[in-house]
Amino acid sequence: MTDIAERNAAPTAHCTIVGIDVEGFGRHQRNNTNRVRIRNGLYNAVEHAFDTAGVPWDSCRHENLGDGVLVLTPSEVSKPLLADEFPEKLAEELRAHNASHPREEKMRLRLAIHAGEVSYDEHGFTGASIIHTFRLLDSAAVKRALAATDTAPLAIICSAWFFEEVVRHSEKSSSTAYRRTKVTNKETTTHAWIRIMQPPDR
Repeated sequence: MTDIAERNAAPTAHCTIVGIDVEGFGRHQRNNTNRVRIRNGLYNAVEHAFDTAGVPWDSCRHENLGDGVLVLTPSEVSKPLLADEFPEKLAEELRAHNASHPREEKMRLRLAIHAGEVSYDEHGFTGASIIHTFRLLDSAAVKRALAATDTAPLAIICSAWFFEEVVRHSEKSSSTAYRRTKVTNKETTTHAWIRIMQPPDR
């Protein structure tokens, strides 16, 4: 029995975990052509934001989620880049996309950031840290925060660990712009930190 368990054990690695979801992707006002253009815009925005933030997209593992994307950055990538540079760059990419597309193809995103151990196998990756990231991403707290404004292109929710260990210690992360919130989603009850990325003139 031990030999079978050892053969089936998946390798693990510590990663920064980024989950991204398009607000209202399935809303009735959008048709399938709109959704294809949104997905193309999403990938362009995310890839460019990673690259310009100093996190090479080609170094990351990623998985398409239909209306979003899961990205794992390797352990050697400096975590402050995800707190300092990436949100700003992604917001810039979203503003550029929205300025050049009709209302049905404009997009606003929810972004969840966490870090932890991830297990890999031939089918992809899994782990408690990924589940936790998606509980944050799909939480009512961050959905309400984004819905409360019609101007912000991006809402960020950081896990308590990522905020306390990374965001709070960085002078470039605008940590005072985050607010602490309680998250209850399925089996997860925790605290997290939310920031709304407003346009530059706000």
